[in-house]
Amino acid sequence: MNIHTDYNPAIPIHPGEILQEELAARGWTQKHLAETMRRPLQLVNNIIHGRAGISAETALDLAEVFETSAQFWMNLDSQYRLSIARRKRAEQQAS
Repeated sequence: MNIHTDYNPAIPIHPGEILQEELAARGWTQKHLAETMRRPLQLVNNIIHGRAGISAETALDLAEVFETSAQFWMNLDSQYRLSIARRKRAEQQAS
């Protein structure tokens, strides 16, 4: 593994966990975020509970709301998905 190019956390963290932490730090509700983003509350809830990922459109919305980059949110999502895929592959190869 090349530490400079491969990031493989021991425990994959879904971007929804980061999103939930941001909401808590700001004292915002899921409803407030959904209304600010002009997106369905169900989408925000699904992301926070790990039932949905971050799409490019959602990343753009989150970047605008939290004054971050869309790439930040996309990276969180892609790193999570890669970690899950690596774990599954390792389990399959161990069998």
